[in-house]
Amino acid sequence: MGKRVLYSVIIPIFVIVCLYKIIVYTNSSEDFIYQWDHSIENTNEHSKNLYKNDGKHRGMSVFGWKPDNTEAIASLVKNNIEWVAVIPFISQKDNNTTKISMPDSIGQWSKRDSTFINTIQQLQNKGIHVQLKPHLWVIDGWRSEIDFSSDSDWKIWFERYRKNMLHYAHMAEKSGASLFCIGTELKSSLERQPRQWKALVKEIKAIYSGKLTYAANWDGEYEIIDFWSDLDYIGIQAYFPLTQKVNPDLASIKKGWNTHIKTLENLSRNHQRPILFTEVGYKSETSATIKPWEWGSYFSILYQKKSDRTQQLAYQALFESLWNKEWFAGTYIWEWDTRTTKESAPKSLNFSPRFKPAQNTIAKWYSK
Repeated sequence: MGKRVLYSVIIPIFVIVCLYKIIVYTNSSEDFIYQWDHSIENTNEHSKNLYKNDGKHRGMSVFGWKPDNTEAIASLVKNNIEWVAVIPFISQKDNNTTKISMPDSIGQWSKRDSTFINTIQQLQNKGIHVQLKPHLWVIDGWRSEIDFSSDSDWKIWFERYRKNMLHYAHMAEKSGASLFCIGTELKSSLERQPRQWKALVKEIKAIYSGKLTYAANWDGEYEIIDFWSDLDYIGIQAYFPLTQKVNPDLASIKKGWNTHIKTLENLSRNHQRPILFTEVGYKSETSATIKPWEWGSYFSILYQKKSDRTQQLAYQALFESLWNKEWFAGTYIWEWDTRTTKESAPKSLNFSPRFKPAQNTIAKWYSK
């Protein structure tokens, strides 16, 4: 029996574990040496607030908030991050349900709401501006493809979405958030309910006195929005495809921006509003600039090749191509998880730039 256990259980498990470690080691190994520049890091306790000089959002989408975020916020300040997107998620099961998670009462704070308000206060105490960006999360589907067979269902859905937005507009006003995002990638609703959106903007303005934006997807959603003139920024979820090959060089990535820049420049000029990248991000893997919007998984390391170099070059190309454009208002990097550890970074293929060369590249451009 001992031999059977050895040959049928222990040895196979040992072989599988060894194979797993070999694959992970092979896919995470990279011949890339990056010279970290610590001189650009902010050693003060507060944000430098360079925004007041040039109006650029040096932003980050941040997750993993706790009651005490002292250490997490210190890391943001150190890396010259001056704006943070605080993102409460609103839940919806699938594309065809009218049911959305709802606040118990508009403008009355739950325990979860109080966590966000407390976080905003902690950020502001360190001189960091806040974008409050409520985010509809469809569990089984994609929010751009929400669809109903009847006008009555569309009406029910929008009324529930509206109540959420009014609730968070009150939160933005109460907390003093500098920017409020009224929606993210809701293309089908924009097409079906343009008048409702115009009316919602007016309602929000009656509650909230700060700046407004909407986060439109990069694939042309921004063209169907007729209320840009009622907002302060044209928000773009900027996952533009930039290359067709893996392991691109800097010149190839920058070349990939040329067509998109012309489109964005025309968009800004036509609506007389600056362009703000409400999200932009690249995974640390070799194909990150081909389809930047694609999510990986926990098992990506088993079938994809890690590349901190590609991620770092993608951000360098982004900043070199766009940062100094007059019509460009800045970026919110996707994403920064306060729970990420330094030990996890060498095997991480996800969007997070933390403890990777991309972090230093972002900090360098945000210091300018």
